Amino acid sequence: MTSSTLYRIAADGLLLVHILFVAFVVAGLLLVFIGRVLRWSWVRNPWFRLAHLAAIAVVVVQSWLGAICPLTSIEALLRERAGDRHYPGAFISHWLEAVLYYQAPQWVFVLCYTAFGAAVVAGWFWVRPRPFTPPAP
Repeated sequence: MTSSTLYRIAADGLLLVHILFVAFVVAGLLLVFIGRVLRWSWVRNPWFRLAHLAAIAVVVVQSWLGAICPLTSIEALLRERAGDRHYPGAFISHWLEAVLYYQAPQWVFVLCYTAFGAAVVAGWFWVRPRPFTPPAP
């Protein structure tokens, strides 16, 4: 297996991780709200909720700072090392444009990320997680 093939596989794997991260953030909030209505106890798991809150917090802070997601940067580097072309800019804006032909100024994405982050914080209070408990001995 050539080094360019290994870099391509690594880039594709990282792309999959990135997609799963986005799915976790988006689906996580939907599942919390649905879980409240359907009384699913797992949506009140404090570790799940803290991980979800931290994930969107990272996205929001990056957008406020105008930073490109490190997953996007690393994937671009791996694709470059593989000899492939890589997309410029941020992961979400690239795929929204590629899939939906949607173009918007950066401030629109910052506003959307911030609004989504506010919805996650509101969900924390609307669907309160259980208290953290120490592990059993």
